[in-house]
Amino acid sequence: MRSFARHATAFALLFIPATAFASISFADRVAFLVELADRLHRYGTTAQRLEGAITAVSRKLHVDCEPWSNPTGMILTFNDPSRPEEESEITRVLRLPVGDTDLHRLAETDRIAEEVMAGTLDLAQAHAAMGALDRPPTRRWRIMQVLGYGLAATAVAGLLRLPWLDIAVAGFNGLIIGALSDYATHRPRLREATEAVAAMLAGLITALVASLIAPLNQNTVIIASLIVLLPGLALTNAVNELTSQHLVSGTARFAGAVTTVLKLTVGAVIALYITNLLGLEPWVHASRPQPAWVETCSLVLAAFAFAVLFRASRRDYLLVMMAAASGYLIARYAGESLGSPSGIFLAALLLTAAGNAYARWWKRPGAIIRLPGIILLVPGSTSLRGLLSMIQQQDAVVGQDALLAVLNVLLALVAGLLFGNLLLPPGRNL
Repeated sequence: MRSFARHATAFALLFIPATAFASISFADRVAFLVELADRLHRYGTTAQRLEGAITAVSRKLHVDCEPWSNPTGMILTFNDPSRPEEESEITRVLRLPVGDTDLHRLAETDRIAEEVMAGTLDLAQAHAAMGALDRPPTRRWRIMQVLGYGLAATAVAGLLRLPWLDIAVAGFNGLIIGALSDYATHRPRLREATEAVAAMLAGLITALVASLIAPLNQNTVIIASLIVLLPGLALTNAVNELTSQHLVSGTARFAGAVTTVLKLTVGAVIALYITNLLGLEPWVHASRPQPAWVETCSLVLAAFAFAVLFRASRRDYLLVMMAAASGYLIARYAGESLGSPSGIFLAALLLTAAGNAYARWWKRPGAIIRLPGIILLVPGSTSLRGLLSMIQQQDAVVGQDALLAVLNVLLALVAGLLFGNLLLPPGRNL
C-alpha cells in the first residue's frame, strides 16, 4: 500500500506546473532550498549528487539555482526567473563540517523534499519536519553507536580469521575507540585529534597484550580496531567526484582522507615507540586458524554493525545488512575466479545498479543499498597497513607496493560505480 502511494505521488508530480509554487514567497523557497542543501551535505551526500538534487528541487520550486559544493562548505546562488536578475539574485555561503553518513535522516529529508514538490506538504510543515530530525540523541542511541564500533572491529577481525585472542583485543579496542569518539563529539580540540589518539590507544593496548600475555597479529589487530575510522569510503567518494569533474570537491576530499590516514599512522607509531621506551617487546606472529563458520558469523555481525553505524532506520536494517553481505560475497567469490580487482569491480557494479533500481522503483535514496554494498570493499585498511609497514621497516619499496594495492582497489571500485550507473542510470540523485 505504501509503495502504491509513493508511485501515485510521483505520478501526480508530473502534472504539477512549476508556477504552482510562484504564490510562495521567493525568500521562503530560498530558505527551504538552503536548509535542504545543508542537511544533504551533513548526511554525507557527495558533491555531484547533492548539486543534482538541489538543482532538481529548485526547478520544481520555480527557482533558478546554481549550487557549488565542497566537503566543508557550499555556495548557493538563487534567482527568481519571474523578476529581473539584478533585482532577485541571492547568494548564500555556508561553512559546514565534513558530512557523516546518516541513512535515516537522509531518507527522511528526501521524503520531505518529495512531498514538498508534490504539493502535499507546505514549506512551514517541511521546516518543522526537518527540525524534528535534530532532536538530541538518546542515551540508548549513543550506547548503540559505541557498541557498533566494537562489533565492527570484532567482525573484521573474524572476517580475517584471526585467533580468538586477536578478535577479543580488536573488539575491546573498538569499544574504547567508540567511547572516545562519543566523548569527543562536543569537544572540538579532542575531536580534531580523535584519529591519532584512537590509533595510539589501539596500538598501546595491542602491544601490551602481545608483550605480556600472548603473541598477536599486531598490525592486523590495530587495523581491525580502527576499521570505523579508516577513510576508505572518503577515498572512494573523492575519486568518484574527480571522475565526475567535481575537481575541487574531489581534491579536497582526497586530501582529507590522506590526512586521516596520516593521523592514524602517527598515533599507531607513537604507541609502538612508547612500547619500546618501556622496554617491552611484543610477540608478533602471522596466524589465521579460524574455520569457515567464523568468517560466516563475522560477516553477519559486520553487516549489522554497519547498519548501526550508518544510522539506518530500523525498517532498513535487513536491507542494509543484505547489501553489505552481498558486496562482500560477490567480491570474494568472483575474486577467487577472476582476480581480486575484477571481483571488487563486479560487486560495485551490481550494488550500484541495485541501488539505482531501488531508487527508481521504491522512490527512496539508492544510498541505502549503494553505500553498505561497497563499505567492506573500500581500501582504507590497505592504505594504513602500507604506511605502518613502510615506517616500521623504513623501506620505501613497501610503501610503493601498498600504494599500488590501494590504486587497484580504488580503480576497480570507481569503475564499478561508473559502469553501474551506465548499466541502470539513476532516476534520482540520491
